[in-house]
Amino acid sequence: MTFEGFPDEGLMFYEGLEADNSKTYWTRHRAVYDACVRAPVQALVDELAPEFGTAKLFRPYRDVRFSNDKTPYKTHQGAVVNPEGRGAGAWYVQISAEGLRVAGGAWRLESDQVDRYRRAVADDVQGPRLRAEVDRLAGGDWEIDGDRLTRVPKGYQVDDARADLLRHRSLHAGRLFPFADWLHRREALDHVRSAWRDVVALNAWLADNVGATTKELRRR
Repeated sequence: MTFEGFPDEGLMFYEGLEADNSKTYWTRHRAVYDACVRAPVQALVDELAPEFGTAKLFRPYRDVRFSNDKTPYKTHQGAVVNPEGRGAGAWYVQISAEGLRVAGGAWRLESDQVDRYRRAVADDVQGPRLRAEVDRLAGGDWEIDGDRLTRVPKGYQVDDARADLLRHRSLHAGRLFPFADWLHRREALDHVRSAWRDVVALNAWLADNVGATTKELRRR
């Protein structure tokens, strides 16, 4: 299937799901989800695969076991590329009623990965490289986010230029393309490709300096 854009019916489907997040609504509109949401997202990531790798599409069902919010369905469709063998550093894309969201980086780091991340940030070579890349993205249309500590972890002394980076336990950059007519056209593919290319350097830094978990390394 060739990606030709996201049909308006798919965005309208999510508007309806936000208003009525029920099994009844889902069952009644499941065919719209399959044809106008999941299929276009699959086609999009399939075309990007030769450059970035094979993507995994997330299930539409929410895990409500430990949540006070018991609504059963996600109000977006996401997909992620985790390049095999590179550990930290992934690409993400998501479509919803609010528009198209793209992101790159690391959303969850195990304790051994956090340790390597902190050592790299404190390093006089790797730390400034990450600082420059984060500043470049933040100076554009990207938002820098991730799980953070309230203080710099004990045992690390760096200047203020990298203190905020040391507080991170995960690090990712994201941006939202609000609804626009080009979402319905093949042009959306170019926007995602360009955005993912923009976070290649961030993902490369994470892959080189953080890498896989110790458990993953033992399995190799």
